[in-house]
Amino acid sequence: MVSEADNKFTWVIKDFSSLQSRRIYSDEFLIGGLKWCLIAYPKGSKVDCLSLYLGVADHESLPLEWRRNTKFSLKVVNQFSDKSSILREATEWFDQKTPSFGFTKILPLAKLNANDGGFLVNDELKIVAEINILQVIGESNDESEGSQEVAVQPMKKTKMTEYGTGSSDLHKETSVGNETVDVNGFQVSTLQVAYVRCIFEKHPDFASKVRSNSQLLKSTYMNVLLGLIETLCQLPEKLSDDDLDEASAAVSYLTQVGFKVDWLEEKLEEVREKKTKVYTGKAQLQHMEEEFKVLNKKCLELKDLVEKQNADVTAANVALSFDDVV
Repeated sequence: MVSEADNKFTWVIKDFSSLQSRRIYSDEFLIGGLKWCLIAYPKGSKVDCLSLYLGVADHESLPLEWRRNTKFSLKVVNQFSDKSSILREATEWFDQKTPSFGFTKILPLAKLNANDGGFLVNDELKIVAEINILQVIGESNDESEGSQEVAVQPMKKTKMTEYGTGSSDLHKETSVGNETVDVNGFQVSTLQVAYVRCIFEKHPDFASKVRSNSQLLKSTYMNVLLGLIETLCQLPEKLSDDDLDEASAAVSYLTQVGFKVDWLEEKLEEVREKKTKVYTGKAQLQHMEEEFKVLNKKCLELKDLVEKQNADVTAANVALSFDDVV
């Protein structure tokens, strides 16, 4: 079932437990005028986890040079509590060599098959895919057009968190109908202007090689950039490996469309190193705290022995009286 309004497709897999095929496919569906399908490995793709992928359904019939850049998410729905659903996101270039992308370890099989887990209800598994197409190249039916750029809608972002820049303005997306301001050829929302101007002041040439003339697409690029900066402004310990992988994909995407973002690559590596340092540091602290507890217990025990010995010494160090002696 496809909902074009929010670019979502819902796949309900019935009789999941009795599936015999190693790999199964959803029905083809259209989002953004393009054909897609979902691919699942019910017993995992060489792992003990459900494996789930988004694929280009008609890739074999497309021109050899076709490419499409897509921001997508795949969610394994927990039918008891949506908060317990498993959501994974990525930004990838699909092409003839790599017509599908996804997640090999999206959900452990033990958790998936648990009786009270909420993922399998009446032996049905529910999966929701959300797709935002950023750019399409070489899929036009008119060969004279060469390549074609398509922008369906700006990428959706997560909400600004308390540990970010302290303001959701950085992350306000530009969309048709909103008040915008031109900053060096980019139409950005009034709430983003100060941030974008600051970026151009510090990195004047970072967008000089952006090839697209589409304002909608350029606004999408800027939203990706600001979303990436927002991620890097979060506390390292709050960032998951998926967050950092997505940030790395965003850097690659921005580089591919013409941005010079080596400075962001450096900051991303800095954040990775900080996250590693925090992780290892916390592990060391935990080990030190455990050792401290053991030593502290020994100290308390030794203190009790000292006090007891001191009491014995005090009791023994008493002079005999005349009556005691006689």
